[in-house]
Amino acid sequence: MNNFEWVCPTRIIFGKNTEERVGEFAKQYSNKILLQYGKGSIKKTGLYDKVVNSLKNANVEFIELGGVQPNPRLSLVRKGIEICKKENINFILAVGGGSVIDSAKAIAAGVKYEGDIWELYEGKGTLKEALPVGVILTIPAAGSEASMGSVITNEDGWYKRSINYDILRPVFAIMNPELTYTLPPFQTAVGAVDMLTHVMERYFTNTKNVDLTDRLSEATMRTIIKYAPLALKDPHNYDVRAQIMWAGTVAHNGLLGTGREEDWATHDIEHEVSGIYDVAHGAGLAVLFPAWMKYVYRHDINRFAQYATRVWNVEPDFFNLEKTALEGIKRLEKFYKEELNLPITLSGLKVPDDRFEEMAEKATEKGPIGNFVKLYKEDVLNILKLAK
Repeated sequence: MNNFEWVCPTRIIFGKNTEERVGEFAKQYSNKILLQYGKGSIKKTGLYDKVVNSLKNANVEFIELGGVQPNPRLSLVRKGIEICKKENINFILAVGGGSVIDSAKAIAAGVKYEGDIWELYEGKGTLKEALPVGVILTIPAAGSEASMGSVITNEDGWYKRSINYDILRPVFAIMNPELTYTLPPFQTAVGAVDMLTHVMERYFTNTKNVDLTDRLSEATMRTIIKYAPLALKDPHNYDVRAQIMWAGTVAHNGLLGTGREEDWATHDIEHEVSGIYDVAHGAGLAVLFPAWMKYVYRHDINRFAQYATRVWNVEPDFFNLEKTALEGIKRLEKFYKEELNLPITLSGLKVPDDRFEEMAEKATEKGPIGNFVKLYKEDVLNILKLAK
């Protein structure tokens, strides 16, 4: 096990009707806030009215900034930074899923950063201070409600890049599984894929003697695999939705990566795909992670065989561990296709192959990606072809 430091100060407020307490928690940080949300679904569901009433009852003034898109845009982030500076806002409330939260984090960073916010995402600057961010989570998937990360897309060149700082972890996250009842099946499905991939990016590691986090990761994966199909069949089942929602947080708050080297190559590749073609992040991961697995599994067949037996209940063939490993990959693809009803090829996502070279070039422009196996441009190109 490697040395590590892990800090996760996010206060989790979990359960029914917890969104009605948002004014109480926001008030602890500011009397004037930026309220950020997506395309307006929170108004259709009635959540917006609950949030507004709670803020008003707590005498918290707010300025709204809606319009966050999936794969959140840099232009809206810059607009939010401008609003916060002009209005002297020092707290941001994000109501939505990972895209809204990531956008809010970017604004929180940009208000305090002296240069242009995109410099941070290009790795040309260092963030030392940020506004506090609070969250009401409506889409369990990205884990951004308790993570240190933010992913933003720059429309100039369609670059999708990330930053990771502990000071970007939200100060509180209100999580009511009831708020996920109205999610479309596709959102539930791709959210489950995102969660699973967050765990697998940590699970496939070269670090030895990490049995505890192996077991925690396996339990989290098995929970998602069990409950995601149930959520699709019975979307108003509170207990099912609660399991999914909490699994998404545990998958990406950093706990499962403690003491171990992580990979993240597949996320880097997917960012190029969704940056250009604007596909849902989880949908891209459902295609690309199995392709990555097929490309690298021989690097550590024992770990892939362990994954197959512990996560997918594959009967191990001790005389042919490669067969066991490949069966685990096959079952993951089958789960995505048959249980979650998702495409498992890029062509199924309507992503053509004419820009593979560009995506491979952009993914590796600063050097090889990943840690489990270092991937260069040619490797990324081969994985994209496997996913075709």
